[in-house]
Amino acid sequence: EAPEEQSSGGNQHDAEHFHIKEEQDELWTSLEKEQLLCEETDVASDWNESSSSETNTVHTGQKAFACELCGQKFSHKTSLNTHMVVHTGKKTFACELCGKRFHRNTLLNKHMNVHAGHKPFPCELCGQRYSHKGYLKSHMRVHTGQKPFACELCGQRFSQKTHLNTHIRVHTGQKPFVCEICGHRFSHKTTLDGHITVHTGQKPFACELCGQRFSRKILLNSHMKVHTGEKPYTCEICGQKFRHKITLDGHITVHTGQKPFTCELCGRKFSQKTNLNSHMRVHTGEKPFACDLCGQRFSHKTTLNIHRRVHTGERPFSCALCGQKFSQNTHLNHHMNVHTGQKPFACEVCGKRFGRKTHLNSHVSVHTGQKPFVCELCEKRFRRKSNLDSHMKVHTGRNTFSHESPHRTDYFCL
Repeated sequence: EAPEEQSSGGNQHDAEHFHIKEEQDELWTSLEKEQLLCEETDVASDWNESSSSETNTVHTGQKAFACELCGQKFSHKTSLNTHMVVHTGKKTFACELCGKRFHRNTLLNKHMNVHAGHKPFPCELCGQRYSHKGYLKSHMRVHTGQKPFACELCGQRFSQKTHLNTHIRVHTGQKPFVCEICGHRFSHKTTLDGHITVHTGQKPFACELCGQRFSRKILLNSHMKVHTGEKPYTCEICGQKFRHKITLDGHITVHTGQKPFTCELCGRKFSQKTNLNSHMRVHTGEKPFACDLCGQRFSHKTTLNIHRRVHTGERPFSCALCGQKFSQNTHLNHHMNVHTGQKPFACEVCGKRFGRKTHLNSHVSVHTGQKPFVCELCEKRFRRKSNLDSHMKVHTGRNTFSHESPHRTDYFCL
């Protein structure tokens, strides 16, 4: 979720509500002053019948003015007139600078603060300033912790009505925002805006420290933790810390063993939805990530990032014991077994242990007799990919044995 982006959109939606509310408050204040004037000067009898009737509702609490469309009642005719724009949608006052339209002239006047840069409403606690009083009221809940808006379905509470409305879509499954390019639907406007950058390639948010660019502000904010080292999310079970909440949520399944996401095609289960989505490309063959240097395509963004190091020569992972550098963290982890002598992968058939999972997988074929690697030219089968690669030299005419390793025996067909 991207709260800071959603709140900006929500504030725009709430602003007109706040403006109308403020106008109604102003109307009440005006009428109350008229009442005091009436009492002090004793001129109530001179008012015409409609004015007298409307003023009397202040004292009696009567709501004599009813909306013919929805039945809602109001104490004042002006309040009823203000309410009618809900049904008519009429917005007669237009901003000359941006074209945005409003129901009332007072709303237009307050909107002009956006263009003028006026922020006349300061927070007395932190000094932050706002262009509308409604924004300030909403901001104050950051300090008070007030969450007056509750979801009737699950009880979760929110500080803003717009956040509650957005949350409701979790229950309804509503996705009202549609990408005009590919038709993909989203439950949040900010998510759609971020998705559009997939088509445009636009990345307007740049890291001031390393220059890396991002399509969304929330991604930049998340990236900054790489530089600060901040890891605000802690596992309550083992104490491990994480930079991102989603990473912590995925980590928790290590302890619970829960894998709620199932592939409908092969039945494989995953602890995270993102892992399932990535897995689906195994079935679809989709490779959406292309290297801009050589054009090679990959099914995962992380695989593309690793591949790019072939071109750059980058080896960011170094061994703390011997200083050897590696292009992948997994290679460093495998290398550490050289120092520790650890062999964590055991064969269930014979008990032989290995330092790498790939070595174990290759060894298991000794017991199963499986030969999954097939030569496309002569259909000869091999237990190991390296043996197949060596065999291909028979067809290409290249020397079978390397000058650098004259005694290697893994070239023989098994």
